[in-house]
Amino acid sequence: MAELRSHGKVRMAWCDSCGTLLLGQDCSACGGEGRVFQVNSPGEIRPAMEDGTALVLSLFEEAFGDSSPLRGRQLFFNKVAGEDRSDEIVAGGAVMATLRWELRERRYRLELRAEGASLMAPHASSNVLRCGRLGGHVKGRNLAGDVIREAAGDFREDDPLIVISGGTVAAAAARAPADRIMEERKAFKVKDVASSEFNAGPPSGREAFVAANREHLRKLEMAAVSDLRSIVKGKKRAVTASFSGGKDSLAAYLLAEKALGPMELIFVNTGLEFPETVDFVRGFAADRGLRLHELDAGDAFWRSVDSFGPPAKDFRWCCKSCKLGPLTEGISRLYPQGTMTVEGNRALESFSRAETRFVARNPFVPNQTVLNPLRGWSAAEVWAYIWWKGADHNTLYERDYSRIGCYLCPSSLASDWERTRQLHPGLYRGWDEHLRSYAEAKGLPPEYVDHGFWRWKSLPPKMLRMAEDMDLRLRPQDSDSVSLKVLKGASPCAAGGHSAEAVLEMPLRRELPMMRHSMRTIGDIRYSEDFDIALLRYKGGTAKVFAGGQISVVAPSKELAEELFDLTVKALIRYQMCNECGICAKGCPRGAISIEGGLRVSEDCDRCGKCLRSCVAVHYHDRILS
Repeated sequence: MAELRSHGKVRMAWCDSCGTLLLGQDCSACGGEGRVFQVNSPGEIRPAMEDGTALVLSLFEEAFGDSSPLRGRQLFFNKVAGEDRSDEIVAGGAVMATLRWELRERRYRLELRAEGASLMAPHASSNVLRCGRLGGHVKGRNLAGDVIREAAGDFREDDPLIVISGGTVAAAAARAPADRIMEERKAFKVKDVASSEFNAGPPSGREAFVAANREHLRKLEMAAVSDLRSIVKGKKRAVTASFSGGKDSLAAYLLAEKALGPMELIFVNTGLEFPETVDFVRGFAADRGLRLHELDAGDAFWRSVDSFGPPAKDFRWCCKSCKLGPLTEGISRLYPQGTMTVEGNRALESFSRAETRFVARNPFVPNQTVLNPLRGWSAAEVWAYIWWKGADHNTLYERDYSRIGCYLCPSSLASDWERTRQLHPGLYRGWDEHLRSYAEAKGLPPEYVDHGFWRWKSLPPKMLRMAEDMDLRLRPQDSDSVSLKVLKGASPCAAGGHSAEAVLEMPLRRELPMMRHSMRTIGDIRYSEDFDIALLRYKGGTAKVFAGGQISVVAPSKELAEELFDLTVKALIRYQMCNECGICAKGCPRGAISIEGGLRVSEDCDRCGKCLRSCVAVHYHDRILS
């Protein structure tokens, strides 16, 4: 997707003649060159689907009494930073507004932009302020109510407003409700001023979007097909496709089928899938006559949740039992000689996938090599390709879910959880009741569930501020305990060598991905976002640390297994209990350590071990565990 990042902005292109987003610079339908416009980084634009479009129209209707200027258009969402769901709304080649889900109020809110105000001004019947001459530079200023001549609408504080002053149109936010706004010294805040009257161009839909980008999609397909064929050529291992029921795995399969022909599908049914997802995966395989390997986790989640508590963004213990376990067993059983699996991983999905390569060995699943033909694609390119190919997709996307996964996943947005309440009240009620029972047992207030605090073990700043504002106590009654439960000491394992397993239970203050810093002082470290596992290699042995605190070590000898097990436990304690005293950083002879915002170890580390010996948490780890 042609784009240029600068100062937190990403440049995109729009065809004003066809009224749609361009994924390249030129339009395949009319041949015209696209007009450049900007969105906020990272520029992961996606089309608004059926219910997403309806949501936007309803919010504009509610705020301004009219949504007609946006009707009949293919809208696009661009994900931006925020407390929960935060999407820029793109129409007519400009950002109209930002859509935000308010965690505390549990409702959607619009933040109007200048182009949106200009487009809506001739049509709006509410949330409009007609003012006298504002004078000077007003962008970013709070203005008094005495400049208002007329206020239309029954708006509340923080609601979006259109400000009209002579020939000037601005986007603003109310600082007081409608019945008091003319009396307040700070009545409204001007967010942005329109530089000219905005023309959104002709309406268009999905067909126009695909037609305008047909040549761009053809080139993307050719490159991916060529790469897949060149990698697989001459290889004797079976080629399979990972098929989760999401858009990315769908597009990846379509590319793989174009390059290599039909292939077997692997679907890990976690036991927590939406029924729509299971139906789509099974239906897709049946319609195409494909062999589907459904690796079923059964009730693995519910057997473990009482022991580990609710999973969290920084405590995804469920990935081991519900994903990794079935996948590892299935690959070993079905493909003893190994398999090359086509997956839909994309670099723009998350920070941890930014360095996704086309070919990658999966260190967490034996005998599997992963091929990532979508690694450089955007969400808009994925959807355009699916529509270009005329393929059916999971209907949950039309219901305004941005991602498809386990229905109770803590990494999902709170707005998606609200959507689940509406669409699947039975699934929602079952998990909600479990969370409330857990909260009551731990002495936590109802707000722990109501406002989604359960989705973190270590609350991020936004949630800490919210808890403080609400005067909430959110530390479980037993959260300060630290214990090591050894499941199996160093002993011979069936695959050869020796293995050891344990579960370390302790307060989680930092996310597992960042623990690679303390483990880097021991050996080579890798992290998998999909399974939330850190993998450490040391002297021919390996240690896996899971988000649930599980530790699994395999080494050639009993002595090395015990050594690596001990070092791994110390590394985990060291990182989670780091109080940023700075002793390790001051004593590092290579200057490879910093402790600002938590322990950080650079690639300059030569693993001399001096920092381990100086760490207070490591020195007293026997007493900490006692």
